[in-house]
Amino acid sequence: MAEAGVVRTVLLAGGEGRRMGALGAGRLKPLVPYGGACRLIDFSLANARASGLGEVLLLSQHEERQLMDDLHGVWNTAPDFRVRFGPYDRAYQRAGRGLPTELPDRTWPLERGTADALIRKSEYVFGDGADHVLVLHADHVYRFDYGPLIEGHLASGAALTLAYQRIEPRWVHLFGMVDFDAEGHLTAFVEKPEAPTSDLVFAAFCVFDARVLRRHLELLDGTDWQHDISRDVIPAMLAAGEDIRGYEVAGHWEDIGTVERYHRAHLALAAAPAPGLHGLHGLHGLHGLHGLPVERMPWTLAPEVPRARVGEGPGVRHSVVPADLVNDGLVEDSVLFPGVRIGAGARVRHSVVLPGAAVPPGSDIASAVVLEDGTVQQVAQSHRVPPGRTVRER
Repeated sequence: MAEAGVVRTVLLAGGEGRRMGALGAGRLKPLVPYGGACRLIDFSLANARASGLGEVLLLSQHEERQLMDDLHGVWNTAPDFRVRFGPYDRAYQRAGRGLPTELPDRTWPLERGTADALIRKSEYVFGDGADHVLVLHADHVYRFDYGPLIEGHLASGAALTLAYQRIEPRWVHLFGMVDFDAEGHLTAFVEKPEAPTSDLVFAAFCVFDARVLRRHLELLDGTDWQHDISRDVIPAMLAAGEDIRGYEVAGHWEDIGTVERYHRAHLALAAAPAPGLHGLHGLHGLHGLHGLPVERMPWTLAPEVPRARVGEGPGVRHSVVPADLVNDGLVEDSVLFPGVRIGAGARVRHSVVLPGAAVPPGSDIASAVVLEDGTVQQVAQSHRVPPGRTVRER
């Protein structure tokens, strides 16, 4: 990676999961289980570690203690990588492998958006000589090496380099639309446009020049703004004529915002890979229509339990299942987590079954998410994706 100052990596993880219904009730959205292997937040953390970034600053708000305790136990166990917790970090460092008995009181106001998270904890975002800020989110499913993105940003001297993907034009209205001129400079950025003029969308991670980012945050703070990076900061930088570049992201990238998207993404994961694609390309990319395969996911949930996609096997068809599955029924086109038990004569179709859940004998579950306590959350059947097919929608 090019030597051009300190790159601070921040992970925005303030989501409550209210749009996910029962799946998000009493659960932090970043900790929603995903893909039979991990939690949503683990993708950005695994990407950062694999990219050689030694630490990530967590910017959280909702149920901070629960999230920090979890991440400290899962991610702060090796010498080469650490999740930092801003004003709470010293308490976790003192606790070592354990958890702190108490944390400092919150003395700052609640953040009202992603940009607020940056400015309210600016001491930790911009302190200690940070020259650039890599911004990540906690609810995106993708594997990516941030190294070339950062190197390109440093080499260009840009104020901002943002990741983007090219998608089918009919879905652009669901994303932040971007466009560039022939030299690669950003010319348009519109969050969820009513009439899109480009087939390029913001992939929601980017690298800022720290000085420029801080200046624009301070200019926006106190105005009638929406406290949001995409709705406020980037448009303000574009309007001010800042040098903003793009970096194209190939492969699978997905924003998990609702239970319908969550369910649909799992059906794509269970679906058979298209010939020649080997399941490595994503729902929104140019090259394929299938979910990220389970072997490319971070294995943070019961990592000692093998799991794989099974095309045809005893009691299993076109599904991702763990090696410890107890199955006395039939599982089809579904994703199951470790510790799941399927009762005698039960049938599970087009569904996701979370860790440790027990499906009672004789049950017939279709198009649903089965929670850890056995609660069945139905999902609209119009979102079903049969094997070998998927839907390119965010």
